[in-house]
Amino acid sequence: MKSVLAIRHVHFEDLGTLEAVFAARGFHVEYVDATTARLAAIDPLAPDLLVVLGGPIGAYDETVYPFVSDELKLIGARLDAGKPILGICLGAQLMARALGAKVYALGVKEIGFGPLSLSDAGIASPLAALNGVPVLHWHGDQFDIPHGGTHLASTSIGANQAFAYGPQALGLQFHLEADAARIEQWLVGHAAELGSVGIDPRVLRSQAQQHGPALARVARQVVEQWLDVVTATQTSPA
Repeated sequence: MKSVLAIRHVHFEDLGTLEAVFAARGFHVEYVDATTARLAAIDPLAPDLLVVLGGPIGAYDETVYPFVSDELKLIGARLDAGKPILGICLGAQLMARALGAKVYALGVKEIGFGPLSLSDAGIASPLAALNGVPVLHWHGDQFDIPHGGTHLASTSIGANQAFAYGPQALGLQFHLEADAARIEQWLVGHAAELGSVGIDPRVLRSQAQQHGPALARVARQVVEQWLDVVTATQTSPA
């Protein structure tokens, strides 16, 4: 059976609706908690797919959270080997930083459901199905596009919302995976952050109920198309 290793930073920011997509494609999913695992002991090339999930810390916070150093090394080794990797929010920021790009405070929190503006490359990519579909944004940092990466999407608040690094590496600043049926975990888990920026949880709850089903459908399309591209690339002759 094919394997997905998902690196998780907080328990409720997991694979969400994507877990069923991976299962349907014949993947066995294993979670590793970045905060407690011995990341340096993990073989970065062993899983068929590595997914690095979100979390409420910065990709530049290794002096405060030392595990980030080992996580960056693991991600960097995976990228250097050209093995499939998907980064979501913090995961995408860590990917960008491992590729030498800058990650920095955006200056404002982008939290809530809203659509993306896809670049020409984004429209030609597996993200095309997201055109006009509100996704969940929940971040205060932004990455620059790494050298050799392809810019795929933006919003009016965050210019860099997604990038590809070859066909096998995809970094998403937004939460494609968010399960609207479990939005309450996010609202409680990030209650202090929401309160600090004056965002009413009732607004996010309503948005999740309105946009969650469409996001789940489109997320499946995006990931299945990306996996098709990855599979074709990994199995094509050298």
